[in-house]
Amino acid sequence: MVHSIYSNKDVFLRELISNASDALDKLRLESMIDKDLQADTDDLHIEIDADREARTLTVRDNGIGMSRDDVVALIGTIARSGTAELLQKLRESRDAGANQELIGQFGVGFYATFMVAEKVTLVTRRAGEREGTRWESTGAGTYQIETVADAPQGTSVTVHLKPEDSEDNLFDYTAEAKIREIVKRYSDFISWPIRMTVERAGEEGATTSEVQTLNSMKALWARPRDEVAEEDYRDFYRHVSHDWADPLETIHMRGEGTFEYEALLFVPSHAPFDLFMREGRRGVQLYVKRVFIMDDCEALIPNYLRFVKGVVDAHDLSLNISREILQQDRQIQVVRRRLVRKVLTTIRDLKANQEEKYRTLWTEFGRALKEGLIEDPDNRDTLFEIVSLASTHDPAEPTSLAGYVERMKDGQTEIYYATGESRTMIENSPHMEAFRAKGYEVLILTDPVDEVWVEQVGQFDGKPLRSIAKGQVDLDTEEEKKSAEAEREQRGKEFAALLTWMTGQLQESVKEVRLSSRLTTSPACVVGDAYDMTPTLEKMYRAMGQEVPPVKRILELNPTHPLVTGLRTAHEQGGDDTAALTETAELLYGMALLAEGGELTDPARFTRILADRLARTL
Repeated sequence: MVHSIYSNKDVFLRELISNASDALDKLRLESMIDKDLQADTDDLHIEIDADREARTLTVRDNGIGMSRDDVVALIGTIARSGTAELLQKLRESRDAGANQELIGQFGVGFYATFMVAEKVTLVTRRAGEREGTRWESTGAGTYQIETVADAPQGTSVTVHLKPEDSEDNLFDYTAEAKIREIVKRYSDFISWPIRMTVERAGEEGATTSEVQTLNSMKALWARPRDEVAEEDYRDFYRHVSHDWADPLETIHMRGEGTFEYEALLFVPSHAPFDLFMREGRRGVQLYVKRVFIMDDCEALIPNYLRFVKGVVDAHDLSLNISREILQQDRQIQVVRRRLVRKVLTTIRDLKANQEEKYRTLWTEFGRALKEGLIEDPDNRDTLFEIVSLASTHDPAEPTSLAGYVERMKDGQTEIYYATGESRTMIENSPHMEAFRAKGYEVLILTDPVDEVWVEQVGQFDGKPLRSIAKGQVDLDTEEEKKSAEAEREQRGKEFAALLTWMTGQLQESVKEVRLSSRLTTSPACVVGDAYDMTPTLEKMYRAMGQEVPPVKRILELNPTHPLVTGLRTAHEQGGDDTAALTETAELLYGMALLAEGGELTDPARFTRILADRLARTL
């Protein structure tokens, strides 16, 4: 049974220490309630005793202890009912949606010892009683129980260990180093001292014994912030993150009410190397009543905040029977929402009050935070306050979306943006020409995630987000449109034949050739329809192994450029069958692709045609 619910044999010691800690807590509580309780509470502690020759490991406490009836009811339940009956109860509980009641209902934590034990002996005496109880079992379905007269207050569990077997992950649990490792990992922050007598080599071959406390008991998250020094926070951050640098910001919070928890979170000062790797570490460490449960608890922190490190300690949390997996219930969701809200408001406050810290944070983690605009619509408004984006307004200083809206020109109804691999490429793109000439600000988006969130978000503050590389662009005022209307109509007539011919010649590559209103100096550019997938997004999907149908785009010509007007004249004079005109059309389309950073479908043909044309000019 225990092998079916536990994946790590080391946790048997965690379970025994956790039970001992609970017993000490119960004794302290009962001694406060019952003043007549005859119990020794002067030195409450947990003791570990390892006997390498006898191959036994004993965990004892001087806590509340158990009566004979308690032992039969709590320890003997599984042995009496049998494995089949327990597993049937587990299935029934799961089917009834009652998984959250499993911890403590069956007391299986104690039975984790049988993963490593040939036999387990328990001796206990309840505080206030005179006689104790001895229980022993090999885990084969039966147990022996008897009354003992000289049992000390509390409970001791002696595990008679199986032979060491590294292939089966059965380690030497009498070794001091292994015991220290397990205590440090799982029980370092238990509020009671965990003691062990250790032997050290002295002078002239003699050995000395000393009692050492194995756990630090320094659960910083459980102490008020004004009682914790900054150096303690920094040391603890290094402990949980294995990072050599100091954290950028510390977040210490406490949740009270029907569900209590404490959290100590850190924002690192630099991004880890695996931030954007699928196999990278995610989540924070989870404790329940200071007992370590799991290392990377993804259920408590969303993926876009995966850089946040720290600890969440819940007083009562729904785990599965092995305490290894969180159940997805309302409590988990409540804690998650509160943690996310606290982290985001902390970053927002950094932006408002500590500019240098915010700059560091956004440089290191801005790309990950922008994923939240896709993943977390509930906190999108807060994320909008955090986000900083490059724009043409200032070559050095990024802007917020709110700042962009404040600077919008009279009559402007859309937020313009351009996506690409670099700022230089975007600024030199033909798509920018009309916007630069008219003085319109354009957001410059160079992260791969930008291609996705602008499409999904769609608008900010009621203003649509509009790509300058999609659809028709008309930046003229009403007066300018009226004055230029006749000229546009005339150009449409003059270029109609050329546009029809070029659309036919380039039909394998483009869906349409039309005149442009966005070009001022370049001869041509390639644009998409308003709802087309961008080339960059196509590349991203294909890189992830997803095949998407190729999207034909639109070739726009600048009717005032000498190359375009010359092509129109040559077409009028030479007819439809001139090979040289067809090659010129191909060159024009290829130059438009290269100008926006695109890829040619046949680079060899493009360079051959270009080389031939250049040779003729010499």
